[in-house]
Amino acid sequence: MKRLLSILRIALRALRRNVLRTFLTMLGIIIGVAAVIGMVSIGTGARVQVEQQIAALGQNVIMVMAGNMTRGGVFTGMSGAPTLTLEDAYALRNEVDGVVYMSPEVRGSEQVVAGNLNWNTTVTGVSEEFLDLRTWPLAEGESFTEQDIRTAARSAVLGQTVARKLFEDASPIGAIIRIKGVPFTIVGLLTAKGSNMMGMDQDDVVLVPYSTAMRRLFGQNFLRSVILSAGDAAQITNVTAQASELLRQRHRIQPGRDDDFMVRTQQEITEFATSTAKVMTGLLGAIAGVSLLVGGIGIMNIMLVSVTERTREIGIRLAVGARRRDILRQFLTEAVVLSVAGGLIGIGAGIGVSAALAAQFNWPTLTPAYAVVGAFLFSAAVGVFFGYYPARKAAQLDPIEALRYE
Repeated sequence: MKRLLSILRIALRALRRNVLRTFLTMLGIIIGVAAVIGMVSIGTGARVQVEQQIAALGQNVIMVMAGNMTRGGVFTGMSGAPTLTLEDAYALRNEVDGVVYMSPEVRGSEQVVAGNLNWNTTVTGVSEEFLDLRTWPLAEGESFTEQDIRTAARSAVLGQTVARKLFEDASPIGAIIRIKGVPFTIVGLLTAKGSNMMGMDQDDVVLVPYSTAMRRLFGQNFLRSVILSAGDAAQITNVTAQASELLRQRHRIQPGRDDDFMVRTQQEITEFATSTAKVMTGLLGAIAGVSLLVGGIGIMNIMLVSVTERTREIGIRLAVGARRRDILRQFLTEAVVLSVAGGLIGIGAGIGVSAALAAQFNWPTLTPAYAVVGAFLFSAAVGVFFGYYPARKAAQLDPIEALRYE
């Protein structure tokens, strides 16, 4: 231990001889580590934000969407075919084991009028279980009931954005709005959800009973989608398989034929949405990691120069009894000190840059512990790897030739 401390003191003394050169040598490591941490923080923050937004859909959610079809050579696209019905929705609710909540869904973009103000928003027809399914609490009032569904009641629940546009700061509870000329009584106000992963405002919505939406607003007898919620995550796979099999039977789809519906789980949506973020995080981290290698090459270059400059010093030390492994340890220690010090400064700089970007541009950033530890260990490894050759070269100098060196 005493010998190690002595070697460390000698290394620090040697590095202090030329502070500017020492700092410039560390600069490559500093920039490399800061870049790695900054890029990984941005990528991780974006991925976590997407995961949180998907989690806002609810717990253990399974989405059954109407499929696509071609009519007269025209491709209708997802949810473009009238392949889901209310009977399908209630069959899924009653015949699939593990389903806790179910809500049919129909929607359309409509102009909503309140007094002399109006706002174009998304009107969505859902069941009384929708708010429980989405874990979406109310800020005021109450939701519509099963009785409202059966009677196609003209009740509405507003999102925060619609309430603000139509009623400003006043409470909308009990007020009347008109959708396509049909009056609706506002019975509830949703809490704010913010934007979803596609950047769409989730609060820009009006919820009405699906029966009312189908009969009075959209005049349709088919559904856009059916949203299910499983009892727990372990049941999702089983519920998904049962739902697919049940719908194939109800729609009389023969073996080998494509489904006219799509079933997507929350996990699939999360994996799809975050896959790009994961790839970009890895790519940006790898690109930033190249600068660490460049910094390591800089350390090797400076250490080789240092060996040349200190040839006579090495010769004197060897002549007075220093062993070759002592010389090796000294120069290797100098290289490691350079890389470790640069790594520590780089970690601070990377975290600072991440925080600055988050504050300046409102970017979601999150610095994971593995990025900090990994960058530090990598910077230390760079010092060992690129410092070994110059240290070995110094240790192999011939004492007599080194003493003659001018």
